[in-house]
This record gives sequence, C-alpha cells and structure tokens, in this order.
Amino acid sequence: PWWWWRPWWWWWWRPWWWWRWRWWWRRWRRPGVSDSPAARPLTGTAVVVTRTRAQASSLVDRLTAEGATVVELPVIAIEDPPDGGRALGRAASRAAAGDYDWLVFTSTNAASRFLAALGDRPVLASSQWAAVGPGTAAALRGGGHSPDLVPAMSVAEALADEFPDAPARTGGAAVPRVLFPRAETVSGVLASGLRAKGWVVDEVVAYQTVAGTPDPGALDAAGRADAIAFTSSSTVARTVSLLGLDHVPSVVASIGPVTSASALAAGLSVTVEAVDHTIDGLVAALLGALGQGGAQSDDGRPSHSGEPGG
Repeated sequence: PWWWWRPWWWWWWRPWWWWRWRWWWRRWRRPGVSDSPAARPLTGTAVVVTRTRAQASSLVDRLTAEGATVVELPVIAIEDPPDGGRALGRAASRAAAGDYDWLVFTSTNAASRFLAALGDRPVLASSQWAAVGPGTAAALRGGGHSPDLVPAMSVAEALADEFPDAPARTGGAAVPRVLFPRAETVSGVLASGLRAKGWVVDEVVAYQTVAGTPDPGALDAAGRADAIAFTSSSTVARTVSLLGLDHVPSVVASIGPVTSASALAAGLSVTVEAVDHTIDGLVAALLGALGQGGAQSDDGRPSHSGEPGG
C-alpha cells in the first residue's frame, strides 16, 4: 500500500491527536458502523427499573447502552435484619470455624451481606458454596469464593434438585449441615428440598426488604413509560400498589418464573419472561418484546416453548 513508501520522518513528526482523529474519521466513514443514539434499538423507549441504581446498576447500564431512557423507581429498600445482623455474624463465625458442609445463597444481597459479616476470615476448603444463578455466583467470586454448584436454571427448585444428597453418618461423624443466609421472607422450597435430602439446614436472616418511597416525579414518569422490568417478586406488589394496575406500563418483562408468577398473582399480564434468568437475559427479553425479534404467545403471556421454568 501507498503508506509503506513514506519516509521514516513522515511517521515521526505526526502528533498523537492526528492519529486519534484519523481513527475516528475512518470509523465514522465505515459503512454500517454508527455511534449515533438513533441507531440503538431502544432509543425513544422509557423502561422502568424498580430499584435504585445502587441495587440495579448493571441493568440500568445495559438498558442505557441500548438507548433506553431508564426510569428508576425504588419501590423497595434493602435493610439490616430485625436483629441488626447478630445472627448472621454468629453464622459467619461458625462458617469460618468449619461447621458447615455447604453455604447456600439465593440472592446477591444475601451473598454480599454474608461476605461482609465474614470479613477477612478464611473458610475451610472442605466447605462448599452454592449459588442460585450467575448474579449470585458473581457476588461470591467477588468475595474470593468460587461456587461449587450453580444450577442450570436460576430458580430455587433447580438448586434443590441438583443439590447432592447428604452423606450417610457413620460412627461419630458430624451432622451434615448447610447454612442458608436469606431474606426475611422467602418461600420454603429450597430449605425443605435440602432437608428432604438429609441435610440439617440452618436458616439465618441476612436482610429484609421494606417499602420504598419514590419521589412524585419518578412515579409520574413510570406511569408514562413504555415498559417495566421486574427482577424479583418483592418489587411486584409494591409497584402495583404505588402505580395502580391501570398505570403499570403495558410491556411487563420478568426475569424468571417465580417473578412472573408474582406478577400474574398481582393482576398483571406478563409480556415476556427472560429465557436466561439473568440481567442479560432480561435485557434480551425486553429487546424482543419491544420489536427486536422476540416471540410472544397470542394471549400476551410469555411464550414458554423450550424455556426453563416454563
């Protein structure tokens, strides 16, 4: 090419900004490449996220990157458990002492609060870790603990199904024991499923959810939005009580079957449910529901053919 014939001094004197400018110019001129907001699939679409940015930063960032206008509607708040975290602190001390065969988590909040209570204390390698899904697994890895079990489907039922049976006790062997840090209010599916497999399950409350109080401007913007994304069951009932059924956005996206069931029980019609029960899966579901290639059933409910948890 022509530029090979340039003398060495031609390359030497070019300032750094010249190369930067040339790179952007070539990118802008390249067919099919555009950084214009109008080229993003969700441009002009308002999506409600029912948590604060601190609680749902990855979802907010992903939707913003797709061009959406995100309406942050913090309908719930995460607080310390009623005992101030004393039981969680004792459980963390027992975990550090090696009292548990398994440490099981079904939410990022439980994982992060347990890790905070554990601090810098190591946990014996004989103790194994389980996470209900990729988000919770990432929270554990962030604390230096890679999970030994993450079920194929990100629901408590799948975790209970894939969890191993408790080992048979022989001689003076210790009782096979599981620690389950959780929210104040959860379904009993996981704990009962583990007990049915022979495990002694110590449940400890790691946090509680309380009603949030969004400002009037956020409520007004939410009522005029195009879509709403639910990431947990705990946000559904509070959203309906704040907005009213008639003012919930027409496109309702759910991260998984448990959240979908809560939405249906609250009187909502679920437009689409994430195939992968993750933030990326939820964003993909929204893209599909808002005209980017997704499929729905004729009655407006999520199309569950081949989907996990359907």
